[in-house]
Amino acid sequence: MSKRHNLREFQQRVLDRLNDQSESAARVSMLGIEIAGRRCLVDMVDISEALPLPRLTRVPLTKTWFRGVMNVRGKLYGVVDMAAYRHGKPVSGDSSNRALLIAERHDLNAALLVDRVLGLRDVRNWQHSAQAGRVEYQDGQGERWHRLDLLGLIEQPEFLQVGI
Repeated sequence: MSKRHNLREFQQRVLDRLNDQSESAARVSMLGIEIAGRRCLVDMVDISEALPLPRLTRVPLTKTWFRGVMNVRGKLYGVVDMAAYRHGKPVSGDSSNRALLIAERHDLNAALLVDRVLGLRDVRNWQHSAQAGRVEYQDGQGERWHRLDLLGLIEQPEFLQVGI
């Protein structure tokens, strides 16, 4: 009888741990970033890595927001300055800038250059609204956060056409 009871306890502990992991993943599924002074959120499944700004190789005859290419572990990524792309003003170029590698599932070797990474955010209890396809959140301190629609971004013809 005790073996059956122990097996039941073991199964319950496994289920509890799995539930804790799935709840934890839901809490930290968004990454807070800053682009041109605006707070944004990007879904973690859309980003594979956040890197300090590496050495970039400029590419001639490209738009001003295309900063060049970078080599990450033998793989080349095109780097898009999100502040320049969205607002016309480039990132500062200081040590807080980060390159976010777009997840491989999108089949695009690109990185988004952002002003800084603000860390993981639990948005489950934040207020949110959607207007004209844009999602905006408000955190507990009243700060507004805009959701970066990465799939919508990489489907824009202008985003994919970096040449002038």
